Amino acid sequence: MAPLLTVRDLEIVLAAKPILSGISFELDHGDILGVAGLRSAGKSVLLQTLAGIYPPTSGEMQIEGLPMRWRTPLAQQHGIEFVPQTPALVDLLPVLANIFLGREQRRQRLDQATMAQIAYRWLEQFGLPHTFAHQRAGDLTEEERQLVALMRAFVRPGRLLILDEALASIGFARQQTILHHLRTLAANGTGIILSSDDLNLLFAITNRVLVLYQGRQAALRRTADTTPREIVELMVGSVRQERVTPLIWAFENYYQAQQQAESLRQQQLQLRDNLAEQDSLNRELVRRLHDQMVALNQLNQALQEANHRLIAEREAERKALARELHDQVIQDLLSFNYQLEHLEEEIEAAETVHELQVIRRGIREVVGMLRQICSDLRPPTLDSHGLAAALRSLVSQWSEQTGIQVELILAEPLERWSETIELTVFRIVQEGLNNVRKHARASRVLLEVRRTSAAGIMVRLADNGRGMATPPDLQHLAEQKHFGLISISERVSLLRGTLQIGRSAWGGLELQIELPNPSPFPAEGVGVAG
Repeated sequence: MAPLLTVRDLEIVLAAKPILSGISFELDHGDILGVAGLRSAGKSVLLQTLAGIYPPTSGEMQIEGLPMRWRTPLAQQHGIEFVPQTPALVDLLPVLANIFLGREQRRQRLDQATMAQIAYRWLEQFGLPHTFAHQRAGDLTEEERQLVALMRAFVRPGRLLILDEALASIGFARQQTILHHLRTLAANGTGIILSSDDLNLLFAITNRVLVLYQGRQAALRRTADTTPREIVELMVGSVRQERVTPLIWAFENYYQAQQQAESLRQQQLQLRDNLAEQDSLNRELVRRLHDQMVALNQLNQALQEANHRLIAEREAERKALARELHDQVIQDLLSFNYQLEHLEEEIEAAETVHELQVIRRGIREVVGMLRQICSDLRPPTLDSHGLAAALRSLVSQWSEQTGIQVELILAEPLERWSETIELTVFRIVQEGLNNVRKHARASRVLLEVRRTSAAGIMVRLADNGRGMATPPDLQHLAEQKHFGLISISERVSLLRGTLQIGRSAWGGLELQIELPNPSPFPAEGVGVAG
């Protein structure tokens, strides 16, 4: 009886480069031949040539005495199955369709039920659920894709099965299942050729080992008559210990690591089973904990809302009190200070004048402390309605109290600016109006707030009062008792703005303040009667 496969003096040249030469061996029915060699030794090219993918350059290949002169499709028709290291699957098709692609079961039409039953049996052997058959191949892991390729070869046993590093990505336990099936196939007469870098696997399953070295056949050994060390020596082309020993260690460590990984996987499966037994109890416990957490969350939310309301009420009371202190008490103190100033001018006694000056300094210190305490508080109108409404309210109240007519020009509509900008503009206007009341003796005031061409904010305050004879020196404003101008100057400096003091068109004093602001007004200013 002729051998199943005969190879004589096989030579392969690809792209003018010799890949294999001098390859000769025979494979009988039921034989399992292992192919060993280092990377680039030509193992994959040899197996792909046997599968009909590459044509040999020279030499002879026979199947049961007949010359092999076919490509892959004809090779499959003649019972040759090839499983590459990187399987080619149709990613858009399910696993079931990939297993039977080109091997469909038919009874006048596709027999889906029979194909499913066959696939289910293989899935059970590999510890996979039946639902795995209906997953998209594109969603599989590398190991799962390799299992699909192996199952595709197993569902239609041929005369010759060729495995090119097909077990490299398979876990240890599933490898044992595959090796058991390969032994069954060999017992039924199927010839098997497999390549692997795992010498322990080759020695566990093969009858003979073909060793390749740099594209040539180094040896063909019976597995029972050789050792892993001899195979490694043939693979590296040397018997020198410094070249052989590291590879021996690498193979042994790889095998031990594989066994340890499988042991850990079995422990993980056992742990998963134990957890599954407690799953029902855990679910009930989680459900009860969830109900309690929902109740606690509702209670906590109610407490937080009550606490927020309490804090908001207290904060509103504190702000109202502070605003009253700032807007009312400070004004009263300043009024008293102005009255004392008039008395000081009328009294001639030096001792009395000194006492009045001490009292006035004390009042100014109290005013300064109150201003510092309330410096971050914004008037209610400013908080609720914005700067435009706050300025209108301030101007209206001030005009009513002093009897001085105010013409107010604002940009409309005013966007909400930062708290610092809005509060600074409001305080500047407040200080400026107080300065007019104290020093100007005016009957008419012009207040304008608009944007500048450089997207800044310009505040202009002019009156028809007595003005100043000469441009003021900011360093001597305190001596001239222009404390409002000093405060305005300090606020402008803090925001890196500019302050200009000059004579207005009405003959009085004109203040022109420009503050930098990154957010420009949306429209130019329009006149509003104040």
